[in-house]
Amino acid sequence: MKTFLYIIFATVFLASCSEAKEEVNVQDLNQQFIGAWNSKDSDKIISLLADDVHFLQGEVHFSGKNEVADKWVRETMGTITDLKTNVVSTGTDKEIAYEAGTFSVDVLPSGPNEPHAYGEGNFMLLWKKGADGTWKLSYAQLEDMPVVARN
Repeated sequence: MKTFLYIIFATVFLASCSEAKEEVNVQDLNQQFIGAWNSKDSDKIISLLADDVHFLQGEVHFSGKNEVADKWVRETMGTITDLKTNVVSTGTDKEIAYEAGTFSVDVLPSGPNEPHAYGEGNFMLLWKKGADGTWKLSYAQLEDMPVVARN
């Protein structure tokens, strides 16, 4: 009986150790997002969004996959190019992963006589692991600096 209990204990212990190592590579998740954004692949970006995703920027707060897809992804995608990030903080565990830092983008002219511009600010992207094991973007926050026109 003792041998049986030791086997059960060892199995549970080893299983819990292997689960603890199952962390995601958040850099890969964010590179998927940034790559899709820079290639204007809105379908890919939307597929990365959680159903209960939140987007915050200043006083703007969109919630839910449909609202974030319509009011952030689709409306903004055609206005900026060359999204780049500089990560200053990152963290992961089995259920949540995030990166935060600064970002920069080229802002396209809104009209024929308008100049190109440059935008930058701070960001945080938070990913959560779903019940099906896939990682989805759950929270995105951007805080912009004023856009600067380029000559």
